[in-house]
Amino acid sequence: MKFGKVPATELDTIDFSLPEEPAGNKKILGGVKRARVSIHIGCPQWGVPGWVGRIYPPKAREKDFLANYVQHFNGIELNATHYKIYDQAAITKWADKANGRDFIFCPKLYQGVTHQGGLKGKEGMIADFLQGIKAFKEHLGPVFMQLSDSFGPARKEELFSFLKALPKEVAFFLELRHPDWFAQDAVRKELFNTLYLLKTGAVITDTAGRRDCAHMYLTIPKAFVRFVANKLHPSDYTRLDAWIARIINWVEQGLQELYFFVHMEDELYSPELIIYLTDKLNAACGLQLAQPHFIEPEGQAAGSQITFFD
Repeated sequence: MKFGKVPATELDTIDFSLPEEPAGNKKILGGVKRARVSIHIGCPQWGVPGWVGRIYPPKAREKDFLANYVQHFNGIELNATHYKIYDQAAITKWADKANGRDFIFCPKLYQGVTHQGGLKGKEGMIADFLQGIKAFKEHLGPVFMQLSDSFGPARKEELFSFLKALPKEVAFFLELRHPDWFAQDAVRKELFNTLYLLKTGAVITDTAGRRDCAHMYLTIPKAFVRFVANKLHPSDYTRLDAWIARIINWVEQGLQELYFFVHMEDELYSPELIIYLTDKLNAACGLQLAQPHFIEPEGQAAGSQITFFD
């Protein structure tokens, strides 16, 4: 993800602290820990050639990447559906790779709806999109809607009308990027209150150059986090520590579901961060979250440690 990207030389100058917990989150979560919380963690794509020989078998072919991906992660932020509306036959082939696994696909809404022209008159596209993703069946997670960077509060009535018309049987999360949504208290409060009333989730995007998008507002008792890392820069780990503390707090307060996706340029080192994240969440919350496991290089002594850095 290039959104919010800054030069590596600037990373040490950025305050990556997460905002204080909004007062309304406790009400949204309910204040009581649930017997079970559903947490799905992964990446935005399975087609990462750099994982061949690292977590994918050395001779893995592209057609087998998804079958390998589901063995290491329990969720995916599915960006492929942003660029094309897939029919049920295509979606079924993907869903079949996850059979028998606690694995969730979070498809990104088609760009023809969100990025091409206005939001009005898109009912046909939305219906076709939803018809296709129904084939995910029990593996279907929430639909992730992203609006363009230029879509600002001046178009709020268009946005709110669009959200009101969405089918209620599908869960949706919304990502907004225009800075004016977050710059003024009145605008920000109206946005998140409207999402709350419409039972629509608010995506939290944690990226270096746009700290305002890491807003921390929960509008439903579920969270969708896009964490943009920087090739294992030390700040990636301290940022994850802050997220782990926040997630544990949310779980204690009654969080129902979490979708946490690690983004990184070329995604090569995302598995390292996901292992770090899941290790700590498993220990703190008594979970057994899926983890990537690295292939031991030929000739490597058993039990020896390998570090994969640039």
